[in-house]
Amino acid sequence: MLFRRRARMLRWLVCGRLGPVWMWKALLLFVAIAFAGQLLGVIFNKSVQPSTRSIFSSPDAQGPSLGSCQPHTHIMFLKTHKTASSTVLNMLYRFGEERDLHFALPLGYQLGYPLPFNAHRVKGYRGPRVVEFHLMGNHMRFNKPEVEKVMPADTFYFSIIRDPVALAESSFAYYKEVAPAFRKAKGLGDFADDPRKYYDPRLRNNHYARNLLWFDFGMDHNANYSVALVQHGEAMVRQAFKLILVSEYFDQSMILLRHALCWPLDAVVSFSLNARQQKTSSMGGMSVSWVGKAAAAAAAGVGVRSARLQAKMLPNLSLTEEQREKLREWNALDWSLYKAFNKTFWEEIARFGHARMEQEVGLLRMRRDELARVCLRDGGKPVEAHRIRDKAIRPFQSGLVKILGYELQPGLDNATRTACLRMIRPEIQYKDLLDAKQFPRAPPLQALPAHQAQGMLMIAGGSLVRPDSSRTGERPVVPEVGGRTAEEGDRDWNRNILKRNNQTLIQEEKERLR
Repeated sequence: MLFRRRARMLRWLVCGRLGPVWMWKALLLFVAIAFAGQLLGVIFNKSVQPSTRSIFSSPDAQGPSLGSCQPHTHIMFLKTHKTASSTVLNMLYRFGEERDLHFALPLGYQLGYPLPFNAHRVKGYRGPRVVEFHLMGNHMRFNKPEVEKVMPADTFYFSIIRDPVALAESSFAYYKEVAPAFRKAKGLGDFADDPRKYYDPRLRNNHYARNLLWFDFGMDHNANYSVALVQHGEAMVRQAFKLILVSEYFDQSMILLRHALCWPLDAVVSFSLNARQQKTSSMGGMSVSWVGKAAAAAAAGVGVRSARLQAKMLPNLSLTEEQREKLREWNALDWSLYKAFNKTFWEEIARFGHARMEQEVGLLRMRRDELARVCLRDGGKPVEAHRIRDKAIRPFQSGLVKILGYELQPGLDNATRTACLRMIRPEIQYKDLLDAKQFPRAPPLQALPAHQAQGMLMIAGGSLVRPDSSRTGERPVVPEVGGRTAEEGDRDWNRNILKRNNQTLIQEEKERLR
């Protein structure tokens, strides 16, 4: 009885004082709908609008103001050897991919190196100014008249140099089994003591052993040193290139490059690519470490057997101060070039302003550290290739020393992951990716009428050829590339199968250029 009285009193209070029951039910339903909508909205925003939360869309990505200039999009980078040029190329790749620019890509991985560049070595080239190319940056031996056939008239030319002694150390470590002059020497010090004992200018790949910068810039690296020759060479480089960076001052170089190209800060922020695991050698009583480029061994013809031999016996890079001076004398053309453009580099910084440069370098380094924390596992510490879970970003292993790479931080949103991946993608994989985007494969044969597709085979580039016939013994006719079949061309560009000597190649090149 008491319970019934309390129930009636409660109904009286609710209905009489606080409103009818249906109103409360409606209010509860409204609250439930509002809560569900808010919850779904948060989930929806997280799933479809990651770019607004990406670190790459923050104001810091732009860096200090550049004024009213417009970004350069026609750029030629002469990718010199052993100068941190792979990291610079990654910047060009990223900038171009983000903006859907057109790359002047090689058929393989180098633009005919070590022969002088020829425009027909660019994939898709069909004559001067027929196709607009925005960016060029793969290894070549510079030949400006041929480059000008490919690149527009307003192209910005730049390159990067390095102290010839440091370059020789890196070159000896990497090309010891490629360059005959290095192969004969027990160590770099032994070579430095008497270079002419080991060096024969007629032998293939010995260009790696003397004045390599001078050679890459397209000049005669075996010419006898003279003041007049050096002045002429410097003048040629100054006339062709608007900016020469210095590897030893990489961050300062990036600031100068950013302002010259009118690029945002993130475009010149990078992680060190193709870093080699440091190895210690007790030979000569000194500890030795070096950094090399992942693809160079394959491109220069380092075979599996030679790579295994080198892995067993690492080169001795120890040098006395006297030997370092001898290397400068041996690479006198490079040393003169380096001194001249190092001086020009610091004159550029003086015009820029030392205090301003110091400030912007600080911002660049802070931004690099910030992106490393966001993008990379373990705060950006390089790891061995076999520990990288994603096989698509494992750096190529030449077999000499372990080449390190990076692992992406897990749990990144799509926009951030894409941007981070571009920063760590190895050079070979990146070139292949851009190649596939720029030259997509033709549609499958099924899209053609049956009577047209019958008896035909699709090959890369969209051409149709007849397949091998077991009945007739016929071979497919593959379109020619630069006087050779596409299959032979690919082998030559990769330089894995090419066995001809330099003289034969040079004669073929002369005939092709006539």
